[in-house]
Amino acid sequence: MTAAGGVKRFGGAGLLVYLAALVVVALTLGPVLYGALGGFRSNEQLARNPAALPDPWVFSNFTGVLGNEAFWRYAVNSLLIAVVPTVVAVICGVMAAYPLARYTFRFREPLFMVFVLGLLFPVAVAIIPLFILVTRDLHMGNTWWGVALPQAAFALPVTVVILRPFLMALPKELEEAALIDGASRIGVFWRIVLPLSMPGLVTVGVLAFVASWNAYLLPLLLLRDDMRTLPLGVADYSTEHSADTAGVLAFTTIAMIPALILFLALQRRIVNGLQGAVKG
Repeated sequence: MTAAGGVKRFGGAGLLVYLAALVVVALTLGPVLYGALGGFRSNEQLARNPAALPDPWVFSNFTGVLGNEAFWRYAVNSLLIAVVPTVVAVICGVMAAYPLARYTFRFREPLFMVFVLGLLFPVAVAIIPLFILVTRDLHMGNTWWGVALPQAAFALPVTVVILRPFLMALPKELEEAALIDGASRIGVFWRIVLPLSMPGLVTVGVLAFVASWNAYLLPLLLLRDDMRTLPLGVADYSTEHSADTAGVLAFTTIAMIPALILFLALQRRIVNGLQGAVKG
């Protein structure tokens, strides 16, 4: 009976869902696994049989990348340019989402819609005005801040849209009790709201970090030479070592690792944060 029930739950539409999920997983992880395994092969192995497993395993591709001074320069630039937008977006985002979630005032919903519409505004549309503003007016071309601040601005809509329903779901009784005990509005925000909203903050922080780490178009236009980031470094390395396919795959694989580790390490907190936002 249990087996029949299990078959019934799995059959029909459920089977199609599982098959569709497997196809999506294969299409998503397939190129990543191919690149990672290709980094452990020699160029001769790749040319002879591109789809085979490494035989023998070659580690010199990865050691060569890790011993490359340019790789570490790219990595440091990417880290700084990713951390700054993350910090700015999380701090400014929670400060903007808090009054939109916990206070009732005129034009609250239209103001929130401004952030919602920001989700529909792609970076590519604003890239030329941003280039002129950053380089000519602000004189911040080829600097970390010139890239980090615009990326923080583009991360703000996502941050506010996720945090607002999360903050709205927090019990108002906690704030009222703290105010009765003599806490100020700022004290309530720092001592009660922020600790309780930590899953949401982690979620938006990881999303902002990964988006900034993988950014390509804005750094491509604003950064030069020693200021370039890892995504640009991958393109440069691919051009300079176009004949070294295995080395390019190793470089690309290592460039993905930091963001992947961060996402996997905080995966449960991200899910909890998104669940809180949906419930709100």
